[in-house]
Amino acid sequence: MDAHPDLEPIAFLLGRWEGAGVIGYPTIESANYGQEIEFSHNGKPFLIYESQTWLLSPEGDKVRPLARETGYWRIKPERQLEVCLAHPTGVVEIYVGEVAFHKIELRTDVVARTATAKEYSAGHRLYGLVNGNLLYAYDMAAMGQPLQSHASAELKKVG
Repeated sequence: MDAHPDLEPIAFLLGRWEGAGVIGYPTIESANYGQEIEFSHNGKPFLIYESQTWLLSPEGDKVRPLARETGYWRIKPERQLEVCLAHPTGVVEIYVGEVAFHKIELRTDVVARTATAKEYSAGHRLYGLVNGNLLYAYDMAAMGQPLQSHASAELKKVG
């Protein structure tokens, strides 16, 4: 099935991506992590998004699961994006942003948390296609901390 024509500005994301990066934050110890992201479609004008991460040992082996998120990426007129993400930790985020060639910048517009979720108030994400790889950086404001770097990774397309 062909992707919906409206998805052309973000069609470069389609597929499965794997790689590794670094996480850190004032409330956690810095560490290396692995990640898999999949962007797919069903012919409608949105991408289906799934991401999972895990802690890596110094040798690069999977130690334990970390974050997981799922959602939808919707392209709007003039290369604007709306992204809805849900996390099993009780957080739901709505990001808004834009696509400029193969660079995407997103900022949270809405963050909702369940009563038992950890405090989280904002996110900022950058994605870019560089030499065929998907690079991204994620800043967050959580646990009483201001918006600052939390994770970055380089992912290669697989399959």
